[in-house]
Amino acid sequence: MKLTIDTESKVLTQETDGQVRHVPLYSDEAFKLLSTQWLKVGWNQKYSYTFTWLGRPVIQIPQDLIRLQEVIYRVRPDVIVETGVAHGGSLIFYASICNAINKGRIIGVDVEIRPHNRVAIESHPLSSFVTLIEGSSTDPSTVHKVHSLVRSGETTLVVLDSCHAKEHVCDELEAYSDLVSVGSYLVVADGIMREVHDVPRGDPRWKSNHPSAAALEFCERHPEFVLDRPSWPFNESSLSNDSTYFPDGWLRRVSL
Repeated sequence: MKLTIDTESKVLTQETDGQVRHVPLYSDEAFKLLSTQWLKVGWNQKYSYTFTWLGRPVIQIPQDLIRLQEVIYRVRPDVIVETGVAHGGSLIFYASICNAINKGRIIGVDVEIRPHNRVAIESHPLSSFVTLIEGSSTDPSTVHKVHSLVRSGETTLVVLDSCHAKEHVCDELEAYSDLVSVGSYLVVADGIMREVHDVPRGDPRWKSNHPSAAALEFCERHPEFVLDRPSWPFNESSLSNDSTYFPDGWLRRVSL
């Protein structure tokens, strides 16, 4: 695909497989096309590695964090489980929301929690909200530890953001889906991999081996979950599409 921006005539031209079309530069369609490319370029340039939350690196783009906080505010979970800790920024992000709404705690799981990250998380002013579990998120002993920390009847939200290989995410979905409460979400991060398989930092195998593929297959097997991107509670624009690293990543539980 080739995109040409003509700021003088205010036209965006898209050329795909010999087909040419022109759209107004200042239109929803142009925004969608440019945002898609912006996401790919930003991913390649590691834009998501430029943010922190209350002192801890948080490897997400602001758009996804803002959508996540609104879902947490709506669902008001007793427990948020996240696989993939890294520097702990997302755990502290969730903790700050729990602190603000006076409800909730966080369980963070990672195959390796590096000592300096553990120290930073456990010494953070919001550390009392966070429990860390070190171990593979799909290891039965790790899964058992997480389940043992969630009490019967608690509202639980789960975010999967560890290894993004399709098979691993499939295993995580099966391991943690039973924790998710009706009306809450099972969030699968980084489906953007399928869109960036062809960028310099990408991998051609990601065209099919990505988290969204696991999420889609899981929903086919589990009718108690549906793909349901959360609605925007506030929108004074004509836009309707998210700029996100989580495409097909919002699985809402609709029944037991």
